[in-house]
Amino acid sequence: MMKTAFTHAASTAVLVLGLAFAAEAPALAQSSAAPAQTVADVSQAHKVVAIGGSVTEIIYALGLEDRLVARDSTSLYPQQALALPDVGYIRALSPEGVLSTGMDAIVALEGSGPPETMTVLAEAGVPIVLVPEAYSAQGILDKIEVVGQAMGAQDKADVLIEQLKQELAAAEAEAAARPGDTKVLFVLSLQGGNVLASGEGTAADGVLKMAHLTNAVSGFSGYKPLSNEAVTEAAPDVILMMSGAGDHSARKDTVLTHPALGATPAGKNERIIAMNGLYLLGFGPRTASAVTELSAEVSKLVGAGSAK
Repeated sequence: MMKTAFTHAASTAVLVLGLAFAAEAPALAQSSAAPAQTVADVSQAHKVVAIGGSVTEIIYALGLEDRLVARDSTSLYPQQALALPDVGYIRALSPEGVLSTGMDAIVALEGSGPPETMTVLAEAGVPIVLVPEAYSAQGILDKIEVVGQAMGAQDKADVLIEQLKQELAAAEAEAAARPGDTKVLFVLSLQGGNVLASGEGTAADGVLKMAHLTNAVSGFSGYKPLSNEAVTEAAPDVILMMSGAGDHSARKDTVLTHPALGATPAGKNERIIAMNGLYLLGFGPRTASAVTELSAEVSKLVGAGSAK
């Protein structure tokens, strides 16, 4: 659901910051698993730990949630998942915490770790499925293919893949029909007044591409602090941020009163969009909806004509 709120909630911020930085962290216990390659068979496992928000969403979307015994702290959707025991943050897992769940398999997003934990779990004989991450429509479909194949639910995966193919194509087509070339600056953080923005190769950059929006900054990968001069030069038409629960009005004021952001076309016209971090950047079953909502919100703020 589209959010127009901003948040200071520290716990949520930690989780979504970790999600956004997923592109930057080296893949831990990395697997190049893809649908055409060998995927571990956990079809007989009935005590599965899901690691990674999109992985958990996919397992629920496939109707396999009754096989879950635990999740990681980035697995915040659907609401029912919150009732599962939390084994910790995706990149700070402990072997003891995971093993204490009594699980018989792990389905984890590529990059889960740290490496030492993944090594201990593998040496303990725990079957581990590593799900590849790519910030594109195809990347979402590949995730579903791997999860479905590994968990013995290929038929269900095929149905979900076909459904999402249509939804993703429709969302991108609708976004492509939006007139004008709108520059969007994704601001990950404004801590201490420093603008931490998304460059290339990130989840934010990926979703902007799917929504046929132009990343206002380029020439670097990952997330990078921008000087006031760089923000001014970027001249975004829209500022995109993550939202959650909590007192958010002060955060919006912080954006609008920032000496550089407030002077941009986005700041002057108060064109600021906030969306839930996992929904926007998760690259899972809800991404088509997120792309559609982002594109619609941009159209509403910028107008039917070309961005100025």
